[in-house]
Amino acid sequence: MKNIFSLRTSRARMILLCVVDILTIIIDCYLSLVMRFEWSLRLIPAEYMNSMKQYLVINIITTLIIFLALRLYNTVWSFAGVHELVRIALAAVLSMTFQAFGMQILVLPVPRSYHAFYFFLLVMTTTVTRFSYRALHMVQNGVRKQGGHTKNTLVVGAGEAGNMIIQELKSSRYLNRRVVGVIDDNPSKKGRFIQGVRILGNRNDIVDIAKKYEVEEIIVAIPSAPQKEIRGILKICNATNCKLKILPGMYQLITEEVNVSKLRDVSIDDLLGRDAIHIDLDSVMSHLSDKTILVTGGGGSIGSELCRQIAKYYPRQLIIFDIYENNAYDIQQELKHDYPDLNLKVLIGSVRNTNRIESVMERYRPDVVYHAAAHKHVPLMEDSPNEAIKNNVFGTYKTARAADKFGVKRFVLISTDKAVNPTNIMGASKRMCEMIIQTFNQYSRTEYVAVRFGNVLGSNGSVIPLFKKQMEAGGPVTVTHPDIIRYFMTIPEAVSLVLQAGAFAEGGEIFVLDMGEPVKIDDLAKNLIRLSGYTLGVDMEIKYTGLRPGEKLYEELLIKDEGLKKTKNELIFVGEPLKFDEVHFLSELKRLEQAAIDESMDIKEMVASIIPSYHIRKEDKERDETMYQELMSLGRASREKPVVGVK
Repeated sequence: MKNIFSLRTSRARMILLCVVDILTIIIDCYLSLVMRFEWSLRLIPAEYMNSMKQYLVINIITTLIIFLALRLYNTVWSFAGVHELVRIALAAVLSMTFQAFGMQILVLPVPRSYHAFYFFLLVMTTTVTRFSYRALHMVQNGVRKQGGHTKNTLVVGAGEAGNMIIQELKSSRYLNRRVVGVIDDNPSKKGRFIQGVRILGNRNDIVDIAKKYEVEEIIVAIPSAPQKEIRGILKICNATNCKLKILPGMYQLITEEVNVSKLRDVSIDDLLGRDAIHIDLDSVMSHLSDKTILVTGGGGSIGSELCRQIAKYYPRQLIIFDIYENNAYDIQQELKHDYPDLNLKVLIGSVRNTNRIESVMERYRPDVVYHAAAHKHVPLMEDSPNEAIKNNVFGTYKTARAADKFGVKRFVLISTDKAVNPTNIMGASKRMCEMIIQTFNQYSRTEYVAVRFGNVLGSNGSVIPLFKKQMEAGGPVTVTHPDIIRYFMTIPEAVSLVLQAGAFAEGGEIFVLDMGEPVKIDDLAKNLIRLSGYTLGVDMEIKYTGLRPGEKLYEELLIKDEGLKKTKNELIFVGEPLKFDEVHFLSELKRLEQAAIDESMDIKEMVASIIPSYHIRKEDKERDETMYQELMSLGRASREKPVVGVK
């Protein structure tokens, strides 16, 4: 019995609402006549009052049934909104209509305006009784929120998404947020209110508003805005000391999933990203669907993403070829889980092994090869230049030759902006790889192309994972030079370009991506420190270490004499291939291969003689000579020192 009369139970609340509705229906019927006759009971004719009283019980029963049918007794009114208000209006229309027809059938005369007054009063009283739950709920939440620390929050975006976010922040008892204002670039909205919160200004006012209202958190809720606009807003927000959160994209609006749970912290990708690269899905599908695809270096950052995206296009078979078994195993397990029907083969081996790569080509006969296997770390390759030549140059040469030998239709080389006017052996080796595929394209039926792009965010060994590790260790974050700049793209963007290039290929092209604006690594470090919750100069420092061997202040995407031609994709261009003596180049390759096998100390000079655009920096040359002298002196010392215990 105690539970029946407790307001905490749904049955008790339903009974209470029924009682309240009966009382309000009675009051509404009497008031309808009183209002019709100028608020005077004396002026109401007796026949009208008798008609209303005779039909009152029928009206009460009919109206309660209508309320029950339209779920006005089992709605959670604490979270009521526009949909519930529409249902109340519909219930009042039906109640008024049934009452009007009923009285007419029973010949109970009342003024026609009585029904209009009744409808108005019923809507008002039912709305008040229902939405009082919501008002009480919001007051209780306000009291609860005052018990703990409440964050002052600024919402950017006065559209549908912003409205939904503000509504949830204000209504939830668990979200200790006080929305102090809204930002929107539409000048006509300034000074107006959304969910009772004032629109304070546009993006240029964010910093001042954050200071004035002591804002601790900024939420960017403009999922329909292009990435370039979002990036501009985030850069302004990043100048404050506020925590930044963002609603990811249009998907949440389309699926009506705009809520606080969809918010995420702003990442460095948001500050550096740009509008997504749109690819021609039909051309990529025809290029990959029902084809056998081989990805060398398939376990690496780019190679594994290639495999993920290729798997979506229904290849006949996907072959992953990698020398590192752990990487290959990881991507194998991921693809098996995500694409159980995928015909997947994972093979271990090196592109430097002629017999191994040719046996793979001969057995599986791939239609398309994506060659992502390479050494890519600039400073490491400066200390091991022969390995860069063996793996990058001759790994590419052997793979390209096998592709020609066993009838591969297309061969796509993953290249880099470091191949342009290289100052390091890694970049020079990749430039030679481009020359190799251009040479093969002249004499083979296989279509050979290269795809050249800049740094990818979050790849193995890239700057952002390094910065994060340094911050986890307490700092400092190391930057080589305050003025060093780089082009950046996300790994999915890079792979989209590679796939599109493969579809566009006619043979011999070097595809180049419009990389957008270059980014200062110093700014990148500062932003990452800021987004990670640290204060630069207080609990995290930046240390400048000087340019590393082979490193230059900026990277280029085109060699001086390369022109640009547009493609169907406005962000993808084709560089005019440079002409060179292929016969001389191939003869020099033979000499270079033997020198690399012999671990020649002059390998960089030999590469420079083949690639005129490769310039060995003076300080790197001096460093190599010093290292060579040290090695020679160590060799002499070991020969002069007697070996103990050996006669």
